This record gives sequence, C-alpha cells and structure tokens, in this order.
Amino acid sequence: MLKTGGIKKKPVVPCLWFDNKAEEAAKFYASTIRNSRIGKIVRYGEAAAKASGQPAGSVMTVTFTINGQEFMALNGGPQFTFSPAVSFVLTCDTQKEIDRLWDKLSEAGEKSVCGWLTDKYGLSWQVVPAVLDKMLEDKDAKRRDAVMDALLHMAKLDIKTLQEAYEKPGLKKAA
Repeated sequence: MLKTGGIKKKPVVPCLWFDNKAEEAAKFYASTIRNSRIGKIVRYGEAAAKASGQPAGSVMTVTFTINGQEFMALNGGPQFTFSPAVSFVLTCDTQKEIDRLWDKLSEAGEKSVCGWLTDKYGLSWQVVPAVLDKMLEDKDAKRRDAVMDALLHMAKLDIKTLQEAYEKPGLKKAA
C-alpha cells in the first residue's frame, strides 16, 4: 500500500483542459515565457484510455511551470473549451517584453482590448506593464481616470502612453 505520510501538499495548481494539444501548448508556453519549464509527462494507460476515449500511450497530462506557478495541461477531449472568463496575467517590466509576449502569444490567436488576447490554443492572457498597478492605485482619482481612459483605447498596452496619461499636465503628482 502507498503511504501518504510525509508527502508535501501542493499549492493550488490550475489544470488546463485541451482536446489533444496539451504537450504542444505546454512546450509553447515554456519556450515563450521566461523562467518557465516543462515538468512531468504522463501517458494514458489502457484503463484511462478506455474511460476517456483517448488513445493508449498518448499524452494524458503535462506539468509545466511559468515563473514559479505550476500548471497541469490535460488532454481530455473536445468536451470543454476555454473562455475569456478565466485569463492569466503576465506582468512585464519593459515595453520590449510586452511587445515580445503580445506578438508571440497572439500569433494565430486573437487580439482584444486592454492588453487581453487569446492564444492559438484558446487560452486568454493579459499582458500588462508592472507599473500599471501603481498608476491605478494612485490616490488621485483624476490620475487613475486618465490612465484608465488611455488603457481603454488600446489593444496592446503601451507604457509610454500610459505614463503620459498619468503625468498629464494639471494632474497632481503622487507624494
């Protein structure tokens, strides 16, 4: 009998349900997003293949890590798909990083507004500058509103434009 004593409990791990591209997607994310890697790959055995309708020997799950956050990708079949109701936020320090991630993740996907995009696998992402939180948390409502107004007119977020809105003449500087 397998003993469970001493096995460390994992934090919450999002499980992403794919039709049959879990390994491809995990490798794409790990190669696109810095500080990411592929973990374990588990294949369907006979019993699981029979229950799921997936081919025996095909990839069942892939664990991967993006910037310290562990994920699991599951090849579960076409029954379920992703929705923009769940998205993953990628916080970037530079415009160059925003541009690279936006271009790579939206390739063969769909660009949206306010930094949102859907990748070629149907997963939604928000690519945002790290400085945005500070701007939107400013005590001055006029500054927050100016930044939000600028943000609402963008697809891919532009740090310079957001900074210009934040520092617009006539608005108080944060203390």
